[in-house]
Amino acid sequence: MNEAARKDFFAHKAGNYETRQNRIDNIDSIANTIIATVKLDRGMHLIDFGAGTGLLLERIAPQVRKITAIDVSPSMAKQLSDKKDRLPCELEQLELDLEKTDVPGSYDGVISSMTLHHIRDVEALLRKFHRMVKPGGFIALSDLDQEDGSFHTEETGVQHHGFERRWIEEAARKAGFNDVTTHDASVINKPNGDFPVFLLTARR
Repeated sequence: MNEAARKDFFAHKAGNYETRQNRIDNIDSIANTIIATVKLDRGMHLIDFGAGTGLLLERIAPQVRKITAIDVSPSMAKQLSDKKDRLPCELEQLELDLEKTDVPGSYDGVISSMTLHHIRDVEALLRKFHRMVKPGGFIALSDLDQEDGSFHTEETGVQHHGFERRWIEEAARKAGFNDVTTHDASVINKPNGDFPVFLLTARR
């Protein structure tokens, strides 16, 4: 299937994506954990993979020079585009499927929130991130701890029911990263349970 024909699973959610308080609180916690564990500076150019409406990058933007936002959903990208003039850093948007498309250039780091579980081959993506970041660059990727499949109540292209932390750490090491660590980042409270969220950090 080509990218133009790829289903936009978030088309019906983009307009009110930022209205759920548990989503806002989760991103706040993830952003705070990134800022506390990764040394950011105003000269950096980062990738935000699965940027969506920009909830995470809005919080990281004051710390860096430029963020390239990558997302496959046109509807989510439109919501982010509307914020561009209000961001305190330069924003570039790429609407593409990073599993199928290479992005040229090298970056100081890759951030991501709640996107890895939509990726079919996470190990291949981590190898791609290793090629994309500069020597000394970092990844800071947040997602669900392994769960029983009850987190998602609708179809959004889910490929994994979270991840076992030792598995994702080992996958990062196999991709070539060093200083691999997982941190407690957040807990998402839903009517059907509490779902822990980790942050994976590593350096090239």
